[in-house]
Amino acid sequence: MPVLHVVVPFFNERQTLEPCLRRVLAVELPAGWTMDLYLVDDHSGSEAHEAAETLARQLQAEGHPVSLRRHEVNRGKGAALRTGFAAIIESGADPADLVVIQDADLEYDPADFPRLMQPVLVGRTNVVLGTRWGDHTELATMARRVHALGNRLLTVTSNLMTGYRVTDMECCYKLMTVDVLQRLRPLLTEDRFSIEPQIVAALSRLGEPIVEAPVRYDPRGVSAGKKIGWRDAVHALRVILHEKLRRAPSGSPANPGTERRP
Repeated sequence: MPVLHVVVPFFNERQTLEPCLRRVLAVELPAGWTMDLYLVDDHSGSEAHEAAETLARQLQAEGHPVSLRRHEVNRGKGAALRTGFAAIIESGADPADLVVIQDADLEYDPADFPRLMQPVLVGRTNVVLGTRWGDHTELATMARRVHALGNRLLTVTSNLMTGYRVTDMECCYKLMTVDVLQRLRPLLTEDRFSIEPQIVAALSRLGEPIVEAPVRYDPRGVSAGKKIGWRDAVHALRVILHEKLRRAPSGSPANPGTERRP
């Protein structure tokens, strides 16, 4: 039975972790698919971690496959993702299974999982990126327009380096087969939010075509716990430029493509 492996990195999202995971577990996956959750606590405070442990035990008692790992020090989202990715690979997951990233806040709606899975299920690609920008998104406030502009600048720069034509390189929702993950994981080194451009750059070096799918997005602000800032954008630019200099693994196609999905 095929499995969707969901990696959930978190750091002190005590108020949103359970509602987020409940939304994830409520998703109606395509027929025959099951779901595993890999929670990675990036050294949250003691109260938040204890709450996560209690929640994990509760979900396990309800019959949900849930694992929880904790970093001994705070290392960043990228490090948490790499820990989750390694756990999936070490579990012996089937290469045809799928992996998706889910942030622990409530910005993204896991009800979009089936839409992300569909291009892989019909054989169009092995990698799908979500996109928050397009006709399905209303940029109703100045803050949202500024956010979108900054994101697009990073995405355009990434595209120039990778040859892709994606519209939202920074989107949390990145879905791929376990087979792709096994080849991708050794290329990932970033600890913080710069893991996002590094994943896309590494996929480019692997020659993996990408399909994009529109996803819903309800952004939160700094007051609500958002952690990414302008320094992360600067570091993302450095990573984009640095990744261009890294060599592609032997045998990888030179020109990956991008396809939009309505």
